[in-house]
Amino acid sequence: MEAMSATRTPWTRDTERSPLWLLSVARDFIDRLAGSSPARLALITFACIVLVFTGLLSLPWASSSGQVTPLHDALFTAVSAVCVTGLTVVSTATHWSGFGQVVILLAIQIGGLGVLTLASILAVAVSRRLGVRGKLIALEEMNTGRLGEVGALLRIVVTTSAAIELAIALVLAPRFMMLGEPFGQAVWHAVFYAVSAFNNAGFTPHSDGIVPYGEDLWILLPLMAGVFVGSLGFPVIMVLMVNRTRFRAWTLHAKLTVEVSVVLLVVGAVAWGAFEWSNPATIGAMSTTDKVLNAVFASVMMRSGGFNLVDMNQLDQTSVLVTDALMFAGGGSASTAGGIKVTTIAVVVLAIVAEARGDADVRAHGRTIPASAMRVAMAVIAVSATMVTVATAVLLQISGQPLDRVLFEVISGFATCGLSNGLSAELPPAGKYVLAVLMFLGRMGPITVSTALALRQRRTLYHFPEERPILG
Repeated sequence: MEAMSATRTPWTRDTERSPLWLLSVARDFIDRLAGSSPARLALITFACIVLVFTGLLSLPWASSSGQVTPLHDALFTAVSAVCVTGLTVVSTATHWSGFGQVVILLAIQIGGLGVLTLASILAVAVSRRLGVRGKLIALEEMNTGRLGEVGALLRIVVTTSAAIELAIALVLAPRFMMLGEPFGQAVWHAVFYAVSAFNNAGFTPHSDGIVPYGEDLWILLPLMAGVFVGSLGFPVIMVLMVNRTRFRAWTLHAKLTVEVSVVLLVVGAVAWGAFEWSNPATIGAMSTTDKVLNAVFASVMMRSGGFNLVDMNQLDQTSVLVTDALMFAGGGSASTAGGIKVTTIAVVVLAIVAEARGDADVRAHGRTIPASAMRVAMAVIAVSATMVTVATAVLLQISGQPLDRVLFEVISGFATCGLSNGLSAELPPAGKYVLAVLMFLGRMGPITVSTALALRQRRTLYHFPEERPILG
């Protein structure tokens, strides 16, 4: 025994005395990765989550038939759920078993927390603290502006999500029971819709979606409220919880997010309703009240919600163009919505207005927007447009479908919206992989670009002579 003790190394003794040694190693790995590249940390974390859920959905008992789901379908569904997109290649209600639907719901909930938010929570769970590096990581995702707010915001992310989803479920469950569903099934459907709505996922546990409830305000209003609140983003929710209706006390981010969101909601409803008003294949035969309801519902869902009451293939071509634009715009930063984000649009519009007026600074609500924010906004738009263009070109070659149909599905995938004309399910495996990669990049792209640019700023001790090229 003495000989064995003598041969023990310090590493062996430390390992035996430290049951949490693996957690310590993981913490050190996360700290090193966070210090070298927060964007890479987010990318790796997100990819690992997708792979885990792909494996779970590939299990035989995840499908209702007991058969193994093909890899391309399992991967596509996992990416769509984790990216809170809502595009599907198999029926959520009929293909997946109860276990499979629970896996999808869990993937939606985790994906809705946000990539860098989740990475920060992971760092807290491992190290039991949120250091300056961890706060910097979360700061870029949440755009709070102050490091001291990040720790509180991480707690609010979890508690607020649970509270809002519970409230929506409590409203929906009685209605589903009134419509004839058993208690257990009604509760499950209510919870599924609540999580799917707040996280802007668009997955439905019914084979025919929410089309049968197209005139039921008891169901439609909670879904619209959940999607809209979720699209604002956690930084805005925190500001509203603290300052409520005191508009002057809101942060600039909150003001711009709410203002642009409301404008897009109104413009989208008016435009979509006007172009579809007389379309007999969509809302043309409905009453005026139902037409208005459908227009408002469509406007809310086009910016990332993903639920639909009409067949997307029956829309007027102008309505398709409006839908493409609103899907590309998306929702608020650090929210469950996708797209290029409404604050990106706000910054670009404000810059254009300032340039037209000849102003040296870009101002909004008594604040000056720094040039670095405008560079990030332009980078996000350029990268996003490039990804959409490349994916559209590839899928045009793979599918042989018309441009308008492919472009609609590509923008929906990139913007993690989930509205579909059915093309996703018709694509061969190669096309599904392309769309899955696009959904992944769409959820990661703008965040990754913004983080990389923000954390790579450095001061230079010299400037080259200025020379203005001819523009326009």
